[in-house]
Amino acid sequence: MIIRFALIAVFLLQLIPSFSQTGDVPLTNRYTIIPRPAQLDPRAGEFVINQTTIIQVPVAQTALKAIADTFANQINRASGLGISVRNVSKTVTSAPSMGSNSIRFVPVSDTALGGEGYRLDVTDKLITIEAAQPKGFFYAVQTLRQLLPPAVLSQSLFPELASLTVPACRIQDRPRYAYRGLHLDVSRHFFPVSFIKKHLDLMALHKFNNFHWHLTDDQGWRIEIKKYPKLTQVGSQRRETLVGHYDEYDPQVFDGKPYGGFYTQDEVREVVRYAATKHINVVPEIEMPGHALAALTAYPELACAPGPYQVATKWGVFTDVFCPTEQTFTFLQDVLTEVMALFPSKYIHIGGDECPKDAWRKSAFCQQLIKREGLKNENELQSWFITRIDKFVTAKGRRIIGWDEILEGGLSPNATVMSWRGTKGGLEAARQRHDVIMTPGQFCYLDHYQGDPAMEPTAFGGSLPIQQVYSYNPTPAELSPAEATHILGAQGNLWTEYISTTSQAEYMFWPRAVALAEVVWTPLAQKNYDDFARRLPTHFDRLAKLNVNAARTFFDAAPSGKATPGGNVEVSLTAGPQAPETRYTIDGSTPSGESPRYEKPLLLDKSATVRAATFNVRKPLSQLAKVQKEYLVSKATGKPYTLLTGPTTGRPDKNYALTNGTTASMGGYELSDVVSFTNDINAIIDLGQSQPVQSVRVGFLKYTAKNICLPKQVDIAVSDDGKTFRPVLTTKTNAAEGGKRGVVRLPFDFTPTTARYVRIVAQNIGQVPAGLRNPGKTAQLAVDEIEIN
Repeated sequence: MIIRFALIAVFLLQLIPSFSQTGDVPLTNRYTIIPRPAQLDPRAGEFVINQTTIIQVPVAQTALKAIADTFANQINRASGLGISVRNVSKTVTSAPSMGSNSIRFVPVSDTALGGEGYRLDVTDKLITIEAAQPKGFFYAVQTLRQLLPPAVLSQSLFPELASLTVPACRIQDRPRYAYRGLHLDVSRHFFPVSFIKKHLDLMALHKFNNFHWHLTDDQGWRIEIKKYPKLTQVGSQRRETLVGHYDEYDPQVFDGKPYGGFYTQDEVREVVRYAATKHINVVPEIEMPGHALAALTAYPELACAPGPYQVATKWGVFTDVFCPTEQTFTFLQDVLTEVMALFPSKYIHIGGDECPKDAWRKSAFCQQLIKREGLKNENELQSWFITRIDKFVTAKGRRIIGWDEILEGGLSPNATVMSWRGTKGGLEAARQRHDVIMTPGQFCYLDHYQGDPAMEPTAFGGSLPIQQVYSYNPTPAELSPAEATHILGAQGNLWTEYISTTSQAEYMFWPRAVALAEVVWTPLAQKNYDDFARRLPTHFDRLAKLNVNAARTFFDAAPSGKATPGGNVEVSLTAGPQAPETRYTIDGSTPSGESPRYEKPLLLDKSATVRAATFNVRKPLSQLAKVQKEYLVSKATGKPYTLLTGPTTGRPDKNYALTNGTTASMGGYELSDVVSFTNDINAIIDLGQSQPVQSVRVGFLKYTAKNICLPKQVDIAVSDDGKTFRPVLTTKTNAAEGGKRGVVRLPFDFTPTTARYVRIVAQNIGQVPAGLRNPGKTAQLAVDEIEIN
């Protein structure tokens, strides 16, 4: 008996590591499931789906029958197998002697699974799916789809799928968080119902369960409200749209094209119905009290000033907001009544973010209201506004969600907070025992760049690579266990100021939303980025079969350069293990499978643009020529210099950045490899020894919307001893030049001479000239690189 017990104990200990699959233990290449299941026990063997396979569903289980039918149709469309779904009695479905080559749906009563959990048991003869609720079966099927070859997800027939294999395993799974969301802004740019449905399909595959639909904002009202037809007749249309970033041009440039679009109530009902089939809740957002310009254009009487107003044609925060009058509350309650009739969601999002108080401070009515209600200030007036809306929504049996600004002035008692300005708002709300959905910009704002901004589609700005998304833990360690229960989950947000097409929207969502799916589903202990990165290439194949324009920056080789003591630039190309080959060019051509393979850092002895792409046995992995960086080599490269005027603290000089050979990168509102100055630039470069010189070229940044101007004059002088300088050139430059921002490489040629030291003095104009965005403001100079030849 003791021996038998010891053998059983040894057997169980052998099972535990393979079943629990902790974060340090990677899944084998047979199981490329995303999000990673909570528990997976690998097994030898496989289940074969062929023409004899039957999916068995208990009789009278219509929800399960619908899930099984959809799964069978997907397989049949891609493979032509013609597998069938049959209703059988519950006793037959659960009978262990039931025939082989079946996929069984078996409802169970198991509190360990919760409403969304499931068990999936795969042997060579049978696949058994157990769950307590239809959601659990639905998510089990999403896992099963990912255990099959990626081609199964295609809309086209693949003859090679005449039989399909599912690797044997046992999975027990349930989500880490109850709220797993993705947000889409359709106000700045409008997206058709067909795209919304495709997006819901992708959300379902990754086990997201909440779609946050941002329907109204300053740039457009996108939902039909029967009682207020001018919201869509007027508020859904803007006369034109800003070109590029807010500060990209000085003056700003507009496209001159009317832009509009909205969803009818029937279309909204169709989206809500379709989402329900995917077990996705649709959370509508009606912005208030700020971001209301589209509504005020349609109904100016809802503002604090008479107007007229215009639907916003550019981005940003506007001071025209809803005035807290009885007329406004009647309007908003009417709107919300129609919205709640369309959306069965428990949650109604009412915005509450970025509400300037200027109009309220100027309004005699608002000031009287503050006194009458005993409020301290306009922040408390916003809280009073939100609380009133909260009471109305709560009386209808719903709950409000608001951005974390609704904390200002005191939080409405029933509100759920969506924390976007970092995690501080979420922490504060959870400590006040309010429910929280975490969506901090540094991890969850998918409108940020995910690769080199110079080579990426236009994005808002900032950097959010997929590794950073994956690293996020929505539950802050500072919270107590009781407080942590108020963290409902997390959400990825896509704001669309700079995203005008469905293709670009997909590019920004995927694959970063894949990483977020694992963040919100998989237990924290199971997360492992290296294992995730190993599973991701197969997932790219799935997304390709679904015709998703997924970004492939995951495979990109990141370039980095540094100047050498010998005056060259050494360029390294770093790619992850999922990109076994990196190939490059320096002659301006696009890298191909025949281009030189990167083996060691490149030593550039002349200026060149390095382009790189990654390959797997000469098959492209990254988008070709997506990695591209210009490096400058001159007599100044790697040489030390003295700055007689110090740079600003905002963009300081880091390790002789002006002669490191690396050009500036610019994307959104971000700048790198740039040094800025409030005063004149006065730099003396030591070439190390006397040598012939005849030209200087300086890369000045022109960004006049941010008060960075070209210099008004440049003086070049040379010296043999670093003390006595002789002038070789003085030239005027156009400090009043506006237009598109960018680096302007100004050449300064002079009569050939010999010198060791070169002094460059660039004179700051002092104040931004008239005719530019901010005339009279303090001007700056900024430089990325100095070349001497």
